[in-house]
Amino acid sequence: MKGKKPNLQNVVPMKGDIQKHVPEAPEFLEDEARKVWDELAPELVKKDRLEPLYEYQFASYCVCVANFIAASACLAVEGLYYETKTRNGIQQKKRAAWGIQQEAMAGMRRDAALFGLSPVDEARLGAGGQGDLFDQVMAQLNGTD
Repeated sequence: MKGKKPNLQNVVPMKGDIQKHVPEAPEFLEDEARKVWDELAPELVKKDRLEPLYEYQFASYCVCVANFIAASACLAVEGLYYETKTRNGIQQKKRAAWGIQQEAMAGMRRDAALFGLSPVDEARLGAGGQGDLFDQVMAQLNGTD
């Protein structure tokens, strides 16, 4: 390469070169929830969605995912229903893990929306502000310069 070599004090790093700090998982998380944290936290930090203020809310999401995984594994082994004999005869009842799984899924959906972890929420968070109602109309009327 010909010419003067760049002075490193003058070089402005590209936006992708800046490494942001990924917070450690909170101590109270169990192993499965910690795995979820370690998997998703770096991506959320890249998108500026995991600020220190929101770490406990994200920990709640990780716990919900861990509960969902555990309940799903339990249901895979034991099945969704069990039979019990009552005064009305034999009845099928849902296992307790089924309720835990449903609650975990509801918590996952709730918390995932806050961090843009579904396609719809990703678009909602990435859309920016509402903008001006007449910007597009005025741009078409005025034409290009």
